[in-house]
Amino acid sequence: MCDHRTVGTTGRRSGDATAAEVVVRPYESRDRPQVRHICHVTGYMGEPVDWLWRDTESFAEHFTAYYTDAEPESALVAERDGVAAGYLLGCVDSRRAWSPAGIFGRHFLRRGIGFRPGTAGVVWRSFGDVIVDAMRRRLPPASVYDERWPAHLHIDLLPSVRGMGVGAALMHRWLDTLRDVGVRGCHLETMGENHGAIAFFESMGFRRRGVPSSAPGFRSPTGERNTVQLMVLPLSTEGRGMPEEGRRSRT
Repeated sequence: MCDHRTVGTTGRRSGDATAAEVVVRPYESRDRPQVRHICHVTGYMGEPVDWLWRDTESFAEHFTAYYTDAEPESALVAERDGVAAGYLLGCVDSRRAWSPAGIFGRHFLRRGIGFRPGTAGVVWRSFGDVIVDAMRRRLPPASVYDERWPAHLHIDLLPSVRGMGVGAALMHRWLDTLRDVGVRGCHLETMGENHGAIAFFESMGFRRRGVPSSAPGFRSPTGERNTVQLMVLPLSTEGRGMPEEGRRSRT
């Protein structure tokens, strides 16, 4: 993960000899503010999440801080015009990742998210959802760790670099890295209602595992409860390249 690779071009018109290049490269500490910004403005199925969770810092802390601060060597960014426009944040061994409950607790105490406008509603609704789900025996699993797919990832792109193969380039590079170090498999979680993301991950070889579980506190803009879908990908460590399913989908 030390090279810089141009993975696509944008802005090309018929007869136009110039193009803005998108480069996939390792994450650098200078990318941290932009990664956190991208996380918030793509936080609800690729769209801004501020209507649901207004506080950028606590939201970005939950979804990016472990990766940028504790395992930056597993993070990649897609750079356009000198600025990160997307990222893949990876974790080789999910047992090392910080506890989401711990992050939530710190921000409940330090940032007052249970009382701050723009977050308090989701916080207290989350508690209510957990109580209801527990009564109905529908609580999500405490951990999705499985030794068959110990690694995991988060990926987000700004609209300006979507539809160009950038997401696939980030994924291929991360999965090749996992194979190089002998990791058996990778998993991820995405919203069960995010059909576009699920289709993309399936094109990369991931498959849904189990049924979607509840996402406490999260609602759609029209008020329906959101769910989380677990997806998994066993990896072959014998040589490089995708499993047969993934190779067929690679362009």
